[in-house]
Amino acid sequence: MAVTMADITKLRKMSGAGMMDCKKALTEADGDIEKAMEIIRKKGQAIAAKRSDRDAAEGCVLAKKDGEFAAIIALKCETDFVAKNEDFVALAQAILDTAVANKCKTLDEVKALPMGKGTIQDAVTDRSGITGEKMELDGYNVVEGAYTTTYNHMGKNQLCTIVAFNKESEAVAHNVAMQIAAMNPIAIDEAGVPESVKEQEIQVAIEKTKAEQVQKAVEAALKKGGINPTHVDSEDHMESNMAKGWITAEDVAKAKDIIATVSAEKAANLPEQMIQNIAQGRLSKFLKEVCLLNQEDIMDGKKTVKETMKEADPELKILAFKRFTLRAE
Repeated sequence: MAVTMADITKLRKMSGAGMMDCKKALTEADGDIEKAMEIIRKKGQAIAAKRSDRDAAEGCVLAKKDGEFAAIIALKCETDFVAKNEDFVALAQAILDTAVANKCKTLDEVKALPMGKGTIQDAVTDRSGITGEKMELDGYNVVEGAYTTTYNHMGKNQLCTIVAFNKESEAVAHNVAMQIAAMNPIAIDEAGVPESVKEQEIQVAIEKTKAEQVQKAVEAALKKGGINPTHVDSEDHMESNMAKGWITAEDVAKAKDIIATVSAEKAANLPEQMIQNIAQGRLSKFLKEVCLLNQEDIMDGKKTVKETMKEADPELKILAFKRFTLRAE
């Protein structure tokens, strides 16, 4: 049976596949549209399987709300060219629309939803076959509350945030969503920061503080011995500075002796309470940076997010937030 341009056009609209792929599928199916669709679908599955080990680092991140429910999803691919394709973005939007309409809580629930003649996962696989790139769904997050808001940073489909509040406050909610996008907090307040994270940060702060105290003592001892600390702060610097004539071999030997002796003595006699106080101060600074309510408001650096919200409405509270981006940070 001869393949007509009308059939090719129809199949292309149905499948989104290229003109030549549609012609080949129709020829193989002897002009049967349904069989041609199945051929294209199987081709997509084969291509998707072959590219399963590839890195899908590009894509489209979208957010949507429906009353008290809001969600983010990312449809990932390999190249920026495909990520900006209208059909690709439309598929991501259709998937998100379906997920929100069904108020799915997990990504597995989303993948299993019906779409076309299969599931959403089937639709992603089919699109992978059409584009020849690995594609996958990722970053599905939801929040629920009396009022929800979404933010798509600069409308570029690369970074989205969703926030749930206990009551409506549109202007404040929008600013909070932008704050989350810009400052990437990990919790609403200190209570939301896992104890394991706090413990890790305090240990890092303690070790950093100890190293700084030892370094200060070493530098003071080197200066007292007539040696510039910057000339002997590494083996490479010692060698290069000797070659330049800035220090002698005797200076290097003396510096190494001072460094070893003073380091050991200072490390053994560090004031524990002082170390703990400095470390706690560093932990407090960390918590101010990563807790949303403690952060400086990006719209008014003289206030915290908590203060801004309280001024707008003392009863307004953030219940939950989510943030997802495809970009390394």
